[in-house]
Amino acid sequence: MCEGTATRLAFAVSVWTVIGFVLLPLSVVVWLSFFANRIISFPPTGYTLAWYARAWGVADFRNGLLLSLQLGGCATLGSLLLGAPAALALVRGRFPGREALSTLLLAPMIVPGIVGGSALFMAYIEFEVATDQQLAGTLPGLLAAHVLIARPWTVRLLTASLTGLDRAVEEAAANLGASPRRVFLLVTLPMVRPGVIAAALFSFVISFIDLEKSLFLVGPGRTTLQIAIVNYLEWNLDPTIGAVATVQILIITAALVVTDHYAKLSRVF
Repeated sequence: MCEGTATRLAFAVSVWTVIGFVLLPLSVVVWLSFFANRIISFPPTGYTLAWYARAWGVADFRNGLLLSLQLGGCATLGSLLLGAPAALALVRGRFPGREALSTLLLAPMIVPGIVGGSALFMAYIEFEVATDQQLAGTLPGLLAAHVLIARPWTVRLLTASLTGLDRAVEEAAANLGASPRRVFLLVTLPMVRPGVIAAALFSFVISFIDLEKSLFLVGPGRTTLQIAIVNYLEWNLDPTIGAVATVQILIITAALVVTDHYAKLSRVF
């Protein structure tokens, strides 16, 4: 009995240690966003909300936030349109090279961001040389890169959802006369809804926080929020950065809460 209690206690301590390790840096960032100090230092001389107004007043932060939100939304839509059929083909299809195709589709998840960004930039330059059509430094080229990094999450999550799906329901609908398209839209898709919503969430977050690929591919006069933060930190070190980071934390937290309300994430992972 004592051994079981000690085991549960050790497990609880280890869990809360990990949670604290994750939450402590975030809490510190949120805390320092309210410091009245013009230069980040401890302890604070007071507290203020002025840094949030200052962050919104910086054009690079404001425009970067809007661009990152737009890219995140478009990348989410693009990754679902491309990733859902790919996941369905990988799970239901039986064709030569299926495993190799699966590895290729998931490869952007394991390639370091800086390597992927530089490789995409060089590929865009080669494409421009061959076709005289510019992609590097353009919005379509940047969006294509964000779809590329978001798509593996869609493929991975939907593949897991489809693998655990009971095929008997689909077969029953087909036996009752439903076409393959109606079976997919009215039976399969609702059954994997948690996976679809989770895939959309992770695709948006991965696109929203991307720095490396955007750093290589943004054009003049255009910047994402992550690049704006890096540029600001080059010359400034005040709580404005904490305010910007807090807004990002709130956006991602809100997305997680809303997503979990409509599709329990614990059912996906």
